[in-house]
Amino acid sequence: MRIRIVDAFTDRPFAGNPAGVVLLDSDTFPDDHRLQQIAAEVNLAETAFAHPLPRTAEADWALRWFTPVTEAPMCGHATLATTHVLKTTGAATGTVRFATLSGVLSATADDVGSITLDFPTASLTELGASEKTAEVGAALGTEIVAAHHTSPFIDDLLIEVADEKTVRALAPDLAALKRISHRGIIVTAAAEDPGRGYDFVSRMFAPAVGIDEDPVTGSAHTALAPYWSARFGRDELTGLQASARSGLVRTALRGDRTLLTGGAVTVIDGELLA
Repeated sequence: MRIRIVDAFTDRPFAGNPAGVVLLDSDTFPDDHRLQQIAAEVNLAETAFAHPLPRTAEADWALRWFTPVTEAPMCGHATLATTHVLKTTGAATGTVRFATLSGVLSATADDVGSITLDFPTASLTELGASEKTAEVGAALGTEIVAAHHTSPFIDDLLIEVADEKTVRALAPDLAALKRISHRGIIVTAAAEDPGRGYDFVSRMFAPAVGIDEDPVTGSAHTALAPYWSARFGRDELTGLQASARSGLVRTALRGDRTLLTGGAVTVIDGELLA
């Protein structure tokens, strides 16, 4: 079984978000326990497993994603990484359709190295001054400007804070965040200087699913895109995820779909021997 490590939402190695990618020759997945064991061994935020589907199917490949501890219902960076591997190995060309837990998702690679994902737009439900909002604020160690729940596929809390400096300086209580019953906590603010090439910043904490801080979270941008597009009055934006590795996600809001664009680089190509 061949495993590649791909850095996604970046154009250079050792930045963006690394994902494991396993392309299977069979027409079915191994059992779930086996997939979870491999993902735990790879020990990245997500490991993607894909196998080809018959020509008569509604999609070209079946795709699943696993964190080190659980299966994920949606993952942007590992989908981008999988598409990159399919393109660079010649296993697929043009637009690729994936059958996933989040429905059929498509990805299109251009001629200059960028890949655009077509994902469902997340809905946002304002939480207001609730007990949960206070709990999140205490765990983050900062004042909250606004709080929303995202659904249906990502089940995150989207938290706006005062400014970019606050986002970058966060050192949250991860044990307290883990007790909050959601996939993750997206913390965001408007860019301090849009002239630097991005419109908003974010960080993503998901200790409940085995990821203390995710470097660049594509799926989170299905919520960030409608949130900031409504604020700025523009459908096309660029988000900077301000983790230690950092990465840019270009977003384009298209009603109930959100387009996410970024680059990818393969950094490791190996073989599972066990």
